[in-house]
Amino acid sequence: MIRYLTLIQFTDQGARNVDKSVQRASDFGKSVSDAGGKLVSQVWTVGQYDGCVVFETPDEATGSALLIKLAKDGNVRTQTMRCYDNQEFENVLKAVS
Repeated sequence: MIRYLTLIQFTDQGARNVDKSVQRASDFGKSVSDAGGKLVSQVWTVGQYDGCVVFETPDEATGSALLIKLAKDGNVRTQTMRCYDNQEFENVLKAVS
């Protein structure tokens, strides 16, 4: 599985509809699951970002499609990074050596 960490910021539309944020987050988690992935963690934050989600997908195309759908809905902007656990990063480092 490919793991992503996504930082979330409300758009103006998302801020106006903030009371529906928990339901939208739940819907995103269901979308991840329906696509064969796993929602690892989802938290709300204050400051520069309004939330953070860590999720896994079977492939990059699935992860990209989920994020594009999220953007298309217009409630949030995202900044996404690929994440590695220790073993995965060890394999990356082996490729560098």
